[in-house]
Amino acid sequence: MLATKKKQAVIKKNQVHEKDTGSPEVQVAVISAQIDELAKHLKKHKKDNHSRRGLIKMVADRRTHLKFLERKDKSRYNALLKKMDLS
Repeated sequence: MLATKKKQAVIKKNQVHEKDTGSPEVQVAVISAQIDELAKHLKKHKKDNHSRRGLIKMVADRRTHLKFLERKDKSRYNALLKKMDLS
C-alpha cells in the first residue's frame, strides 16, 4: 500500500486538471507506484506468493487502463507512456 502523502504526490504530478483523481493517467500512475513498491517487497521476500498474485493483478489492471486510454485518445496515451517511461 502506498502512504497517503506519497499517493497524493503521485496524483498531483499526473493530474489533468486541479481536482482530477480518476482520469486514466492518474490511475495508471498510482497503480505504477504501487507496482514499484510491491516489486521492491518481492525482491526481499522471494517466497511471498500471495503478494506476487496481487502484483500480477495490478499489472493486468494497469494494462487494462492503458488499453482504454489508447482506444479513447491516442495522443494522451502516447504522452503518458513517454512521461511514465512505459513501453
